[in-house]
Amino acid sequence: MAAEGRSPRARYREQNRAEIKAAALQQLAEGGVQAVALTRIAKDMGLSGPALYRYFAGRDDLLGELIRDAYDEVARTVEGVGAVPADGARATLHALADAYRSWAFAQPHRYLLIQGTPVPGYAAPPDTLLRARAVLGPFLKVFAEGVPTTALRPVVDEMDAWVRKDDGVADWLAQHTGLAPHDEAAGAALAGTVLTWSQLHGTVSLEVSGQYAGMGHRAQTLLTAQIDLLADSFQL
Repeated sequence: MAAEGRSPRARYREQNRAEIKAAALQQLAEGGVQAVALTRIAKDMGLSGPALYRYFAGRDDLLGELIRDAYDEVARTVEGVGAVPADGARATLHALADAYRSWAFAQPHRYLLIQGTPVPGYAAPPDTLLRARAVLGPFLKVFAEGVPTTALRPVVDEMDAWVRKDDGVADWLAQHTGLAPHDEAAGAALAGTVLTWSQLHGTVSLEVSGQYAGMGHRAQTLLTAQIDLLADSFQL
C-alpha cells in the first residue's frame, strides 16, 4: 500500500537509488571500497555525472547508505534468532554468534565495509553507532541472565560506570533488557556483550580476510570454543 501511495516520480527516484546502490555493491565485491566510483556507475546506468548527484551527494553519501543497509541487515539477521528459552541462554548465545558469522561469511564485502579497515578521510554517519548497537542488542538480553566470575569483576565494574554516565548506553540497555543503569545485572549484560563482540570481531574478521588459511583449525570450531568459554565465565 505504501508503494502504491507514492507518486511515479518518487517511485522512479527510489528505483534509481536502489540501482545505484546495487552497482556500488557490485564494485565493492569486485575490488573493495576503493573500487566504488560514481563516475563508472553513472556511465553504466547511462546517466551523466550531474544526474547521479541528484540521488547521492557524493561517494561518501553513497557509502553511508551502504553502511546503514549492511548494519540494518545484519541486525535483522541476529534478531531473527530470537530467544530460545527451552535450550537455555548458552544455546541462544551460540545461535546469535553463528548467525552473525554466517552473514559475514556469505557477504564478506559488506562485512568488511562496516568492520574492515576504515576508509581514509571518511566519517561514518552519526546514526551508524545506533545501528551497530542494534546488532549487539540481543546479546545484552542473554548476558543479563549471567553471573560473572570474580575474574571478570574489573570489566563489570567499568561497564557499571559506563552505563551510569552515558544516557545512550542506558537507553540501549533498557531497550533490549528492561534493565535500569543501577540494576545489578546491568554491568554483567554489558560486559558479556562487549567481550563477545571482541571475540566475534576478531575471529570473523580474520576468517573473512583469509588469515586462517593453511592453519590447522576451522574458524567455526574456534568461535564455538570461545563462546563456550564466555558462557562459562558468566555461568550460562
